[in-house]
Amino acid sequence: MIIGVPKEIKNNENRVGVTPAGVVELVRNGHTVYVQATAGEGSGFPDDMYAQAGATILPSIEEVYGIAEMIIKVKEPIESEYNLIKEDQLLFTYFHFASHEPLTNAMIERKAVCLSYETVERADRSLPLLVPMSEVAGRMSIQQGAKYLEKPLKGRGILLGGVPGVRPAKVMILGGGIVGTNAAKMAAGMGADVTILDTNLARLRYLDDIMPANVNTFMSNEYNIRELLPTHDLIIGAVLIPGAKAPRLITREMLKEMRPGTVVVDVAVDQGGCIETCKPTTHENPTFIIDDVVHYCVANMPGAVPYTSTLALTNATLPYAIQLANKGWKKACSDSEELKKGLNVVQGKVVYKGVAEAFNLEYTEVNSVL
Repeated sequence: MIIGVPKEIKNNENRVGVTPAGVVELVRNGHTVYVQATAGEGSGFPDDMYAQAGATILPSIEEVYGIAEMIIKVKEPIESEYNLIKEDQLLFTYFHFASHEPLTNAMIERKAVCLSYETVERADRSLPLLVPMSEVAGRMSIQQGAKYLEKPLKGRGILLGGVPGVRPAKVMILGGGIVGTNAAKMAAGMGADVTILDTNLARLRYLDDIMPANVNTFMSNEYNIRELLPTHDLIIGAVLIPGAKAPRLITREMLKEMRPGTVVVDVAVDQGGCIETCKPTTHENPTFIIDDVVHYCVANMPGAVPYTSTLALTNATLPYAIQLANKGWKKACSDSEELKKGLNVVQGKVVYKGVAEAFNLEYTEVNSVL
């Protein structure tokens, strides 16, 4: 198969879809890999590393899309890429369709085969291609939250871990999944007073067992959230419904219950956000303030640590990419329930129910396109 790796062009996105080590494995399996010039530089992988690994370097994104049967990316295509995508071309990347109607409509129109990292799902309901970036984003949410609690950045002026004789900051984490667990580990390690909320009592029991003494668990519901908001300094939105919009747990009206300088970090913003006032921001302009509450809503947080993120992502995606390349997408998805669940839009049809429901589009059963 002919595989293309374009350079990411989303604002401050420095990750790349495949590492040189990944190229070696793809070439070893008999595939041809084309990498756009400078695609890996932001992650610390110059062109000569890709060339030595067996890739051919192409100067432009147009040439990469033009020649490839499968495109491997990190982030969803942006508007300037839509017209480069060919009918029946396989795109293997993060899409987060349910939060972006124009992208969904564009991929339907282009009749591409869109296989989303974030909805590849194992039998145990885990999301193997979302996990590595969720781990990064969860840990980063605390780093960023701690920074924006500083007074010069309009925060409350509180040190996350406190000092002897002074109480630490209180951190509230909405969601006890991969993002929430990693956020809690970081916040607890820095000495904060942490509360994790989730609707799954079994998950709360598990977290209660494994977390240190400065992490408390709480059932997630509107009453409990409202009760905690006035006393917490940093709120992390870590809620996920695979392939669908995140539920709104904090409304605009609830901001009035928070103290001035409270910081909210909505990691769920790329799925629509679980905080009503959050809208996607960039690493260039990461925050905005509403009702004296600092909002950090960068939609590609792991892009700020591209070396770590690219390696972690390729570790997870490469085995699936090799299956797709070796067998072709139809046979690979027929043979693998995990990959089949990654199909979202196929040749003009929406085959993932959460995406169809988000925009009232016609839903097509995935087996009918295989």
